[in-house]
Amino acid sequence: MPQSGIQGQGLFMAGAGALDGRALPRGARIGLLGGSFDPPHAGHLHLSREALKRFDLDRVGWLVSPGNPLKTHGPAPLEDRMAACRAIMQHPRVVISDFERLAGTRHTARTLELVRQAFPGVRFTWLMGADNLAQLHRWEDWRQIMERMPVGVLARPGSRMAAQGSMAADVYAHARLPEREASRLALTPPPAWCFVNVPMVDLTLVPAEFRRQIVDYDGPERAGTLVVDTHERFLFLVREDRT
Repeated sequence: MPQSGIQGQGLFMAGAGALDGRALPRGARIGLLGGSFDPPHAGHLHLSREALKRFDLDRVGWLVSPGNPLKTHGPAPLEDRMAACRAIMQHPRVVISDFERLAGTRHTARTLELVRQAFPGVRFTWLMGADNLAQLHRWEDWRQIMERMPVGVLARPGSRMAAQGSMAADVYAHARLPEREASRLALTPPPAWCFVNVPMVDLTLVPAEFRRQIVDYDGPERAGTLVVDTHERFLFLVREDRT
């Protein structure tokens, strides 16, 4: 797709307007969280909020992919997943995008290259959970991802050891920023990455409107009602099958 076409329809389009009705300004710090979001869940919400704070970002964009090349079974229809993302993530600094559909890309490395071309001067950071860092070497052109954009890795309890011992972590050990310097990641030329520990969410610290959210969703083997529920005072996602 020509660069002008990408800019015309936009990376962060909400309806027909750009992010907050404005073009992304040069120097803006934008985090990108990609995936199939099949389904979107409380973990995505929590990681996005933590990324805004820990990496000192202006915005986070969810890049909802048409499909995941590493998964055998296709996801639910893109329109359904976009709607589910908008329903569960209602934050003024987080936006939902179908950039990969507009650009016609399927692999992250190519997507990030087109993002950089479409928005010169914007400081993008690729965001991922520690589980994805552990398998990053399986992604197509994974080294290009590390070389083209700073990478922020958010680790929840139970996912840290495998990620820190991964091939990507080893190959790019020289480019790792200490956690205490996470706020300058977006300003650091790639290759640069930072591994930050993210605590679970204590529901006593979460506004009541986020403690229980219900989203009708119809995906492969996931038909039912998604409920952000409570268990031992922490957020997690369960599925209630319709009968």
